[in-house]
Amino acid sequence: MTKKKLLLLSLVLLLIPMLAVGCTTGDGAEDVDTAEEHDDGEEHDMEDMDDEEHDMEDMDDEDMGVDPSGQTVAFWHVWGSGDPADAIVALVADFNATNEWGITVEAFAQGNYTDTENAFNAAIQSGDLPSTVVGYTSSLANWHSVDVLVDLNQFVNDPHYGISEAELADHYAGPLAGALTPDGARTGWALSQSANVLWYNSTWGADLGFDGPPTTSEEFKAQACAASQANAADDDPDNDGTGGLVLYTGTENPFSWVKAFGGTITNEAGDGYDFTNDTVLQAMLFMKDLQDSGCTLVTESYPNPEFATRKALFVTSSTAGLPYQIAAFEDAGNTDSWEFLAFLGPDGGQAVDAYIQYISIVKTTPEQELATWLFLRWLTSPETQAEWIHASDYFPTQNATVPFLTDYVAENPIWSTGLALTEFGYVEPGLPSWFSVRRAFRDAVDAILAAETEEEVIAILAELQTTAEELVAEMD
Repeated sequence: MTKKKLLLLSLVLLLIPMLAVGCTTGDGAEDVDTAEEHDDGEEHDMEDMDDEEHDMEDMDDEDMGVDPSGQTVAFWHVWGSGDPADAIVALVADFNATNEWGITVEAFAQGNYTDTENAFNAAIQSGDLPSTVVGYTSSLANWHSVDVLVDLNQFVNDPHYGISEAELADHYAGPLAGALTPDGARTGWALSQSANVLWYNSTWGADLGFDGPPTTSEEFKAQACAASQANAADDDPDNDGTGGLVLYTGTENPFSWVKAFGGTITNEAGDGYDFTNDTVLQAMLFMKDLQDSGCTLVTESYPNPEFATRKALFVTSSTAGLPYQIAAFEDAGNTDSWEFLAFLGPDGGQAVDAYIQYISIVKTTPEQELATWLFLRWLTSPETQAEWIHASDYFPTQNATVPFLTDYVAENPIWSTGLALTEFGYVEPGLPSWFSVRRAFRDAVDAILAAETEEEVIAILAELQTTAEELVAEMD
């Protein structure tokens, strides 16, 4: 392994990762902040693999020249309890019983995303790697940088085993683009998705005199401030200082505001960051203005009770927290209607931070890699994806899945309000440096909210840009 790769691997194993894209408030169901640990062991040097085994150019156009029959696939995943765990076991059993190649998938729950990343990093050291692993984009970027993941483009584009152009066109843009590296390598394939969204109490909004949910950032502020003013003016002193938006500065929220405002935090090349553009500034000033106008509140813990008792008109959280919030409304005896909304921009732009459940294929042998792809292709097919969604409450990654969800949509009206938001999903940067830059971004937002002038805000963003550039340089 080259000196550069060894340096990258050391950085990966020593850094303390971020909280994704399930960094959420309100449910504890998402775990995007990953932590890594170093295990001693023999280094897994993929450069010693037979070059001929990975030479796709000489493979037959019909079947890639590889026979996946009889292969055993080790699948490391993050769903170890509840309905999702039962669903994974059932789906794997179904594939094992029905696939035409006699492929056997063995599913191993590794704990949450942190545990899985720790286990996989240790496996890189020992060489005892699985065939496939679940991870968020920052993890995939790190693993790709040390050359242990297969570029899935070779499978996606294969004329015999791949995904047709029509099928690709049916996939949502966010999940397709989220696992692409700056040089175009595809490090993961999307199983499903959830998202960081706004939760909105539509019944209370109507009681405050609004005809419907806000459609711009200006309307959002008007409703949040009206709720705060209503609670301050009523006869209940216990709700003074509440009523608007629960302001949580986790990175998924400022990221979503920037995207809704029509901006980006990455540079044009996609290999670095740009925190000093005007759109980032305007989005940060909007968050600060909400706070300074008295239209926000903070909570000591997940804001489910506040949202269920009209102490917050808006909450930002993951769609995966839906069961917890429904339970909070039931506990409060509240029959208000509520729904999911996208983050909003001045011109009606909409955005949500998409949490994609990506699955990668690990470099092993051509036979096992193809067998693994055939499993992933089946697992993410529309009908199978619909079965997974029934059990997990996640969202699809392609339009073709929706017809298989008719009954589920009818039975879950709040969940269905999030279905329309999938087209507004954006994935956080899939760069090796992102988990460190992500923390710096969050810290910068905290400083921005405490700033007194716009000039201070500009200076904080400039300092963030310098920090981000340094972190990118460390990972190059």
